[in-house]
Amino acid sequence: MKSNKLIMLANLVLLMWSVQSHAHHSFAAEFDIEKPVQLKGVVAEVEFINPHSWIHIDVTRDDGSVERWEIEGGTPNTLFRRGINQNTLPEGTEIIVDGYQARDGSNRASGRDVTLTDGSTLFLEGSAPP
Repeated sequence: MKSNKLIMLANLVLLMWSVQSHAHHSFAAEFDIEKPVQLKGVVAEVEFINPHSWIHIDVTRDDGSVERWEIEGGTPNTLFRRGINQNTLPEGTEIIVDGYQARDGSNRASGRDVTLTDGSTLFLEGSAPP
C-alpha cells in the first residue's frame, strides 16, 4: 500500500514537471533571430498572463486585408514594473512593433520594442535578445 502511494506521488511529480517545462520555452526554440519583423498595427487585445504577456494587433497588408499578429512580451510583473499596463496600450492604439517572427512562419513574434504614435518606445522585456 505504501509503495503504491509512493509510485503515484512520483508519477504526479513527473507529470507536473513535464507540464511546467513544456509551458515555457527559450527564444531560440520558438523564434528566429534571422527573421526580424517590423509590424505597424492597431492593438486588438492585451493579455497579461504568465509566463509571457501577449499583445494582439491587427496589421493591414498592402492588399487591404487584415492579419492578426500575436506579440510575445515579458511577464506581467516585469511589464507592470516598467509602467506598461492595460491603460498604456488600450484597444485601438496604433503601434509599431520590432521583434522576431516565429520559426514556424505563423503570425507570432517575440516583441522587443513597441513604438507609440508620439514616438515614445516601450521595451517589452520578452525572450527576444536586446
